[in-house]
Amino acid sequence: MSITLYQVSIPLLIRGLNNLSSLLEKAEQHADAQGQEHAGLLSARLYEDMFPLTSQVQRASDTAKATASRLSGVAAPPFADDETSFDELQARINKTIVFLESIPAEAIDGQEARPVTMKLRGEERTQSAQQYLTEFGLPNFMFHVTTAYDILRHKGVKLGKMDFLGL
Repeated sequence: MSITLYQVSIPLLIRGLNNLSSLLEKAEQHADAQGQEHAGLLSARLYEDMFPLTSQVQRASDTAKATASRLSGVAAPPFADDETSFDELQARINKTIVFLESIPAEAIDGQEARPVTMKLRGEERTQSAQQYLTEFGLPNFMFHVTTAYDILRHKGVKLGKMDFLGL
């Protein structure tokens, strides 16, 4: 049995975004239960030179959209990076999922060898679609979802591995 490029891209991105949404729900509930300002969690970061939670969610969204776009050739909708609340971040995640769900499998399947070119640190890099997905798209997406999880754990939100995995 073989697995298609679509099966290892769009469903995984959607699952990761749904899991990220659940993490944010738990973070908001935690802040409310502790009497904490939401802004404290939303602006939290692991280290001073790293993006805060809001930006981690924005980058996860952007990476999911860009990955789907680069694999399918379907233009991704632009989103302003102006979210400042849990509700706004949830809306962004939802809009990203709607875009991902609009990508037909036929636009991705069979495109494994298609060249994908992107700029990375000012230099163009071309890879096959399969290489791009496995070496950049998915790892970059998971980096931002993982970092959001880590920020929330660092700030005391009661999360575990099963929350991250969505189980």
